[in-house]
Amino acid sequence: MKCIMCGGTAAKQNVEYKEFGMVFGKYPGHVCEKCQEVYFDESTVDKIQQKSKELGLFGLAKKAKVGEIGNSIAIRIPKELATFLNLEKGMEVTLVPRSKHDLHIEI
Repeated sequence: MKCIMCGGTAAKQNVEYKEFGMVFGKYPGHVCEKCQEVYFDESTVDKIQQKSKELGLFGLAKKAKVGEIGNSIAIRIPKELATFLNLEKGMEVTLVPRSKHDLHIEI
């Protein structure tokens, strides 16, 4: 199989799949030997999505708008994410910029 990302060759492998840090298990797929891009067939994707739904992770990634409160800006965290992360009002978190386009929140 040819990789659509870089044109390299993708070989069959059992690939460990994880989402939001939770390991789902190993699934048959193709991995590009050059760029490491992973491809799963449709039936495997269906199995992965079913597992994601069972674990309550499916659709957990959300977009949020930046608002303004006084002299600060604020990002509201959707309830589903707050529940998943066990966040509660008054908790302290640490914001760590990893780059100009990546903000990590440590709980």
